[in-house]
Amino acid sequence: MTSQRHLYFEDFYVGQELRLGARLVTEEEIIAFARQFDPQPFHLDQEAAAGSIFGGVIASGWHTCSMMMRMVVDGVLNGSSSMGSPGLDCVRWIRPVRGGDTLSVVYVTKEVRASASKPDRGVVVSLWQASNQHGELVATVEGMGMFRRRPRAVGDA
Repeated sequence: MTSQRHLYFEDFYVGQELRLGARLVTEEEIIAFARQFDPQPFHLDQEAAAGSIFGGVIASGWHTCSMMMRMVVDGVLNGSSSMGSPGLDCVRWIRPVRGGDTLSVVYVTKEVRASASKPDRGVVVSLWQASNQHGELVATVEGMGMFRRRPRAVGDA
């Protein structure tokens, strides 16, 4: 888990890995999310899911992304100068997530670049990697975040 200090653009560096903890996934929450947002049979119904290519109920990929997002918000963004995101470039669902799985997320900094036109901010390109309790990669998200630069102290040039 990251520390509670306030992160500015300058605190990110290429190769940085922030471990964001772990989260237990329940079948009940998988079904509840699916009922509201992705009501496909293999997310909702044990019997239908048993006959699917997955052999049982699995989390929606969007549910997996939502869990990852929560961990990134709690572990990075809420303790930062985040100014939002211009978007995501790539989402991959690599392995099914099932009830009883424990997800761990690592936030990897891939690129940092100061804005040429807006000197108060920079962009951090990141890769979020979610793994299950067996260390198997289950999902990845590549994205960008805008972060405010650290304020200059009085007397700084």
